[in-house]
Amino acid sequence: MCGIGGFVDYEHDARRYAAAAERMQRSLTPRGPDASGDYQDADAVLVHRRLIVIDPDGGSQPMYAPDGNTVLVYNGELYNTEEIRRDLLARGHTFRSHSDTEVLLHAFLEWDTDAFERLNGIFAFAIWQKKERRLVLCRDRLGVKPLFVARLQDGIVFGSTIGAVLCHPAVEPEVDEDGLRAVLLLGPARPPASGVFRQIDSLLPGHYAVLTPEGYADRTYWKLEAHEHPDDLETTIARTHELICDAAQRQLVSDVPLACFLSGGLDSSILSMLAAKDYAARGETLHTWSVDYRDNDKYFTKNSFQPNSDNEFIQMMVDALGTKHHNVVIEPDALCAALLPATDARDLPGMADVDSSLLLFCAAVKNGGTTVCLSGECADELFGGYPWYHREEILFEDTFPWSRSVDLRLGLLAPGIVQNGAEFVREHYLATCRRAEKLPTDSKKDARMREMFVLNLDWFMATLLDRKDRMSMYSGLEVRVPFCDHRIVEYAYNMPWDFKALDGREKGVVRRAFAHELPEEIVVRKKSPYPKTFHPAYTRLCADYVRRIFEDSDSIAAHLFNHAAVEALMEKPESLAEPWYGQLMRTPQIFAYIIQIDRWLRQYKVRLV
Repeated sequence: MCGIGGFVDYEHDARRYAAAAERMQRSLTPRGPDASGDYQDADAVLVHRRLIVIDPDGGSQPMYAPDGNTVLVYNGELYNTEEIRRDLLARGHTFRSHSDTEVLLHAFLEWDTDAFERLNGIFAFAIWQKKERRLVLCRDRLGVKPLFVARLQDGIVFGSTIGAVLCHPAVEPEVDEDGLRAVLLLGPARPPASGVFRQIDSLLPGHYAVLTPEGYADRTYWKLEAHEHPDDLETTIARTHELICDAAQRQLVSDVPLACFLSGGLDSSILSMLAAKDYAARGETLHTWSVDYRDNDKYFTKNSFQPNSDNEFIQMMVDALGTKHHNVVIEPDALCAALLPATDARDLPGMADVDSSLLLFCAAVKNGGTTVCLSGECADELFGGYPWYHREEILFEDTFPWSRSVDLRLGLLAPGIVQNGAEFVREHYLATCRRAEKLPTDSKKDARMREMFVLNLDWFMATLLDRKDRMSMYSGLEVRVPFCDHRIVEYAYNMPWDFKALDGREKGVVRRAFAHELPEEIVVRKKSPYPKTFHPAYTRLCADYVRRIFEDSDSIAAHLFNHAAVEALMEKPESLAEPWYGQLMRTPQIFAYIIQIDRWLRQYKVRLV
């Protein structure tokens, strides 16, 4: 994985912003600590930072076409590199390396933008054609890898991170009313096309954009489509098993050390099992990693969203697979302190300590000698793993199911800070539901499940993918997510709900598909999310930090919130009836989110306009 950035200026010599390009490249260093490169001409500047995973010698970037006219900077991994390479060899192309970067470049030379629908992988890249003065940007189908753009009068700025785009002097750190409402009422999610800052957009997943002196065009090369499901139950179980195994196998390719995140849940256990088998066949031992918190054995509290702790299930899988396991234990004070760099890593307020814990965890994994990991994200969104798929009173509630109470959020804000907040949230919700393609034969429940699928894909899963990419890449750790393979997503979208919820269980079809390859306790274990700390010291640390923010007259964040309402939560943390976002984000995470908002406003010198 890597970090990319650059800009095009059709009116002036782009090289006059060489200092901005240097700042952009430095800002991307955590994403690519191993090497750097740049390209400059009168119209365009491209920068690249590289994390070496495949072909250390042959994958240097920017990469040039044989005639020198086409230049590529690329962040990602292709999982069907060899299939595409074979097609290109048959068409007369020659290769000097075994890197996926070179295969991508030659695919573009052969098929232009028609190449993108052939790619299986996670990626964001920019291709500059000097003679044509043409820039092409592209992002993977599920948005695993980020790509932000700022349109200028005579060109564009782009980058893997918001921070990289802000390095250009023509892009101001301004947040308008929509951006503020997104942070305060939708956060840590953000609208799919939004970069929150006024000038910055996110290129949508499954899209590419073309910039020429004549104009800018944003086009779709992939979207979810509704079809009749072609398979009976037994075939569906077998096909689900086949797709997951194939996706995992493709993503085990690496020229550097690879490990698995292991929580003892169904999804990470499947991936760890498949990886351990592959390693055992080569006479090697897989390394696995898990995260926990100091004294969670003492303070853990069961609830409907988190019914049990991970530890006993992790050990069960370690024993079954014979992996070399590493457990990272996080202290409350370190978790609170890491809220600040976690905000910097995301360039926005994020998932509070769900982010900061992952940041610390990924740093420990990287320091332990691992460069690539597999992680089980996205199975829940695809196969109905969350409680809101199964609780009828939530399923048909006409709002985002993971953030149901706009009134709670509005009640924590100072009067007049946002206008028309409920309407803003509702329009984003309705617009997403309208994007869900349906069949005339869908029942009311099937139609709603398609809406839930797209809601989860475009918002909740996107937030988790943002989290995983930013927190891992901040330490130069590449994390792959096999369940995000677009073939799995397409198959799951059209699978009948009765199959997904087979045996009355969340992810029932996945459980049945791997029932004979995992310990029974893992197969029947109730869904439990990424762990959080229950330590009261963490709540006190965050509350005290918020009090200091509120006492600071220079803090913009202090003026955004209703101090009395927040103080009431400090006095009675248990008064919050349910999570305000997702499954775990309760009162301590509200305090942590305020801390992250304060950090973001200060660090980026945000101006509210």
